[in-house]
Amino acid sequence: MSTDAHSDATADAAPDAAHEWKSWHEHRTAAVSAPYGPLSLTGTHWLPDYPEGRIPAVPGQWREDGDEVVLTAAPEDGLSVDGHPLTGEVRLTADHGPTPDSRIAHGERRLVLLRREGLWAVRDFDPDAPSRQAFKGIEATEYDARWALPGRFTPYAEHRSVSVQNADGRERGLGLGGEIAFELDGEERTLEVAVEPDGSLWAVFADATSGDSSYRFRFLRPAAPAWASPRTKSGGGAVTVDFNRSLLPPCAFADHFLCPFPPPGNTLPVGVPAGERNLLGR
Repeated sequence: MSTDAHSDATADAAPDAAHEWKSWHEHRTAAVSAPYGPLSLTGTHWLPDYPEGRIPAVPGQWREDGDEVVLTAAPEDGLSVDGHPLTGEVRLTADHGPTPDSRIAHGERRLVLLRREGLWAVRDFDPDAPSRQAFKGIEATEYDARWALPGRFTPYAEHRSVSVQNADGRERGLGLGGEIAFELDGEERTLEVAVEPDGSLWAVFADATSGDSSYRFRFLRPAAPAWASPRTKSGGGAVTVDFNRSLLPPCAFADHFLCPFPPPGNTLPVGVPAGERNLLGR
């Protein structure tokens, strides 16, 4: 494959594949621009940075208490919990559901509790965030069947964790469950991947276009492998490495996400001019 090739969405792909990609892209654009999508994140406030419990950008007093956070609010703070005005104290745990379902709200804003490596933070999602109001769309390359590559997933015998830099400048552990191998430009390439609870895979990768005509790194989420021997998961699992569905990471939409950078070995030496590339207007 020539990495500089440009093709029409229907020239090399079956019409249904191109149509599915178009629907996927439209759904993706709608999701990121939704009222509580990634564009609405205006801050990630780490509680250890505010030992007195007062976060300038967020109402109320927030205090760590082991595996919980105690939030204290007065009527003038304008906070609500589970849809009811909060006056007094409530004990909270980390939010794991969709942002709109977070227990704490301040008007239309949603305050989401996050815990990473034993540290607590409050995330502030505001539908009126300037980044959401200024959003013009996602620059993405039209579907090209040549970027949907057959691959094979091989799990590691033991779960691995590597330390990688995150978008906030800190290093954190990134869990890895195996690698996918595929052929690109006549050579075998590999990407280390995490395995999600539903069996799907997640790769953080960069390529020769990263930081130039594409964002500095991107995500790829292949579906769960089709195992040659499902009962024993031996013989490798077949996957489709579809770079047409390369994703911009959340930190491309807001600076307050903690996206991990690619682990060692996940920077491809060739260009991948496919999938999501950048935000329009940047």
